Amino acid sequence: MDQLPQTIINGLTLGSVYALIALGYSMVYGILKLLNFAHGDVYMIGAYIGYAVLVVLVPSTGPLLPIPIIILVMFLFAMVGCSILGVAIERFAYRPLRNAPRIAPLISALWVSFVLQNLIQLTISPRPLSYGSGTLIPVNSGINLGGDLRIHTARVLVIGTTIVMMIALTYFIRSTKWGRAMRAVAMDIDAAAMMGVDVNRVIVVTFIVGSALAGVAGVLVGIVFFSIQHTMGFLAGLKGFTASVVGGIGSIPGAVAGGLLIGMAEAFASVYISVTFKDAVAFLVLVIVLLIRPGGLLGRLLVQKV
Repeated sequence: MDQLPQTIINGLTLGSVYALIALGYSMVYGILKLLNFAHGDVYMIGAYIGYAVLVVLVPSTGPLLPIPIIILVMFLFAMVGCSILGVAIERFAYRPLRNAPRIAPLISALWVSFVLQNLIQLTISPRPLSYGSGTLIPVNSGINLGGDLRIHTARVLVIGTTIVMMIALTYFIRSTKWGRAMRAVAMDIDAAAMMGVDVNRVIVVTFIVGSALAGVAGVLVGIVFFSIQHTMGFLAGLKGFTASVVGGIGSIPGAVAGGLLIGMAEAFASVYISVTFKDAVAFLVLVIVLLIRPGGLLGRLLVQKV
């Protein structure tokens, strides 16, 4: 029981990362009914872009800018780079197959995933790279919550950044022209097109937003866990997809709820069962939720007429 508060903090940290990744899955599925299995590797690319910025702005002689500014620059470059990558993936891997059988874009997504992984392996390094322990945020920095409970500044950054991103995304979806267009396309793509909505642009904006969130998640993982590698996107993408299904794929609040639930399940399994079985427990949560609520926690099953 002494480990319970820290376990909850660890779960919220993991869950926040999974929520950011799951949002990309849910947004794309809500618009195109497409499972973008390359999304996890977009997250991986974001982590490497953040590492490149870190190498440039924090040489051996010391940081060239204040640390908060460096972190913001890492976020900005990762968001821009991943957004460009997301647009390229949509334009060349998915758009030509939009009217093809469902299996075709799925195979294309897997191909993109393998290409991105091998591209990083061949051009940068097959070995893990380190953000550096304490390079950006000192290891001993944090907030005391009473007693022996202490939350590290990096984990505060992850949770706080996720909350800000969720608020910004909610405002974007509910209150902007593009957000309304996205909701219209998600409801009925043909009707939206007949009403004058530029469906292709809406889809591009969806990929931009989802990919930008994945890029931020990649940088946050590098800051918290220090190490990144070219294969990191596969399992994280799978967990993000699991989170989106648990929450109700296509639902923005569901993606957040699913991410937090999967993160908490992993954290508790690591402490109270075994680290070996944490992934199995996360997927067990998926099975249990789908048995109880097939549409996910906040999703809904659509009745299809025949």
